[in-house]
Amino acid sequence: MLPGADSPLEPLGKLRAMASLNDPEVRELLANPNYAVVSTFNANGSVHNTIVRLSAENGAVAVNSAIGRIWPTNLERDPRVTVLVFESGNPYHYVEIRGQATASRDDADEHINSLSKKYINQDEYPFRAPGEERIKFTIEPEHIRHMKQG
Repeated sequence: MLPGADSPLEPLGKLRAMASLNDPEVRELLANPNYAVVSTFNANGSVHNTIVRLSAENGAVAVNSAIGRIWPTNLERDPRVTVLVFESGNPYHYVEIRGQATASRDDADEHINSLSKKYINQDEYPFRAPGEERIKFTIEPEHIRHMKQG
């Protein structure tokens, strides 16, 4: 039987209340160094997926990249984005966040350094290429879905 189902024959599509970034299990997923898949739209309408690091900030999530890469270019053209954060060791525990992304270059360098501390315990991002400019995207959630199995 599915968690939350009243019978083993209950359809999988039962609607549940939308999750929140403040839900304890969602907060834990975002606080820990769990990776995320960011999905954006290419110019031809196809979907582009990439793995990223992220942070939770003031009721939103933030991701970071180098200017000129595919997915940041996609977001600058079309701000619709889906972020799927999954627990390290149990990909069936995840949160899906759909929303709109807003770009910022002002605090992108500080943000990538804070992500480096969170994910690889280094004070400064060690993989920066010469002349690389960073960009930070803050994603305001429009829909949040949390799942946990196992």
